[in-house]
Amino acid sequence: MAKESMKAREVKREKLVEKYAEKRKKLKEAGDYEALQKLPKNSSPVRLHNRCKLTGRPKGYMRTFGISRVMFREMANKGLIPGVKKASW
Repeated sequence: MAKESMKAREVKREKLVEKYAEKRKKLKEAGDYEALQKLPKNSSPVRLHNRCKLTGRPKGYMRTFGISRVMFREMANKGLIPGVKKASW
């Protein structure tokens, strides 16, 4: 599991991105790059990183489910994800 501080940092970034999204859009359209640079670094959507909602794992993230591949496999084997079952042929 990821450290709680890492998860909290990611949540903080998401809030900043949301807060400054409209302002960023207007400044980009106006071409005012100096004002864009004065905004907080973490308000840039590029700095966001997808993390597993359950464990906070940064790698092996599956977008459609919002969880890591490890948690996906465990949950699928237990039958906790509707419509997903182990393949066999």
